[in-house]
Amino acid sequence: MYLDHFGLWEMPFGLTPDTGFTYRASAHSEALATLRVALRGGEGFNKITGEVGTGKTLLCRTLLATLAAEAEVVSAYLPNPKLTPRELLRALARELRLRNDRRLAETDLHGILEAGLLALAAQGRTVVLCIDEAQAMPPETLEALRLLSNLETEKRKLLQIVLFGQPELDAQLATPLGRALASRIGFAAQLAPLRRRELGHYLSHRMSVAGWRGPDAFTAPARWALWWASGGLPRKANILAHKCLLLAYGGGGHRVRLHHAWVALRDSEFEVHPSMTVPPRHRTAAGARAASATWAGAPT
Repeated sequence: MYLDHFGLWEMPFGLTPDTGFTYRASAHSEALATLRVALRGGEGFNKITGEVGTGKTLLCRTLLATLAAEAEVVSAYLPNPKLTPRELLRALARELRLRNDRRLAETDLHGILEAGLLALAAQGRTVVLCIDEAQAMPPETLEALRLLSNLETEKRKLLQIVLFGQPELDAQLATPLGRALASRIGFAAQLAPLRRRELGHYLSHRMSVAGWRGPDAFTAPARWALWWASGGLPRKANILAHKCLLLAYGGGGHRVRLHHAWVALRDSEFEVHPSMTVPPRHRTAAGARAASATWAGAPT
């Protein structure tokens, strides 16, 4: 596509969470630090929430990569928790490489997990379960998870759990069935959209990781437009930035400019600001100069 044109060795704005592109924005750094403190402190339940596209899955995978480097930690990951209580127990047993036959009853699975967790604790190892898309977990499965968290020794919990979910998770935990679990959450953090300056750094960071070695590939007006159009959400910014690079490549250029951002936004199913509804080439000369001054004067 445009890799050779920009001297890149991989796509800089893919939508698949890739820890190689992790950008430590303030909200993400604070959330990761919060989780590390909470897990070291032995907290049983921890929660990270954020709107769609704020980078929860990437944060989850970054945490898992960090935990993998610690010999005393055993991590488990459930990317799709839309499971029955029995399926949840089987999935966790499978992650921990314990017996998880389909014929086993819930009580048997619970016993197998307790024995396995006790054996790991005897070895001085901690088990951390990360659950992505936790808002999709049925209420009865949330309750099964709460009961599973009751497993503990006199000193510490046998299982530490981190929930990653959309704001709907908070609503679910506020219901009568979810309140018991909510009361056990030790640490919680919320991922906010990227600030304006952070989005500019985010774009530069991803281009650099992908191999770009030139000056900033996105002009100041283009960066401001992408921040405004995406609302600071990394996923939306990735979609727009990818289209911008395609447009710059199609025009034979090596920098993304305001008109590229405009066309990318018009091509996307994002809400369009009234100032972006008329193509620059169809504006009057005075209007075009005024619009250009507005974008160019935007803080970067």
